[in-house]
Amino acid sequence: MRLREPVSGLTHLAGVLLALVGLGVLLARASGAGRVDQFVAFGVFGCSLVALYGASALYHLLPVSPSAVARLRRLDHVTIFILIAGTYTPICVLALEGGWGAGLLGLVWTLALCGIVLKVLWMDAPRWLSVGLYLAMGWLAVIAASAIFQAIPPGGVAWIVGGGLVYSAGAVVYGLKWPNLVPGAFGFHELWHLFVLAGSACHFWAMLQYIAPIA
Repeated sequence: MRLREPVSGLTHLAGVLLALVGLGVLLARASGAGRVDQFVAFGVFGCSLVALYGASALYHLLPVSPSAVARLRRLDHVTIFILIAGTYTPICVLALEGGWGAGLLGLVWTLALCGIVLKVLWMDAPRWLSVGLYLAMGWLAVIAASAIFQAIPPGGVAWIVGGGLVYSAGAVVYGLKWPNLVPGAFGFHELWHLFVLAGSACHFWAMLQYIAPIA
């Protein structure tokens, strides 16, 4: 079987496996602590990782009909919005207190739903619009910066911000369609996939080492 985009697909197939391991680790941590809120919040985060990497791997690997490819492409893009909101969920539910947590969580999931509707109804929206929405949602947390710095240790904030910067750099690569390091073999899209993996790793580490202990 000839894979459609082997490098892009296989990198995110590895992401599926890593996400499943990460989900298991976080859920085991929550179960050990006897915390239902941790279990749910980390479950949302972990499942959003699995969804993103699973959809991406299927889209880039499967040699299916053009109509099936179009459906998988839509799913691939939709899960980006789900992952962004899923990443906010443990931070808002477990770390932020009072109105900031509930307000930010409600806002980011509302924006995610808007993004999903956009992709369902207008899959071929301009690239700048999609990238702009990803970045706006990702950095929405700056409105709660003061509360975040009070609730999360500096190391945790550093990993969260670092992950955001890595994701953002990848989004810029994706938006500009540059650089194409090895034309025909390893271009901007494959590089974007590596940035996504690195950003996810940063945020997973922040959840495990900093959000879980303070929750």
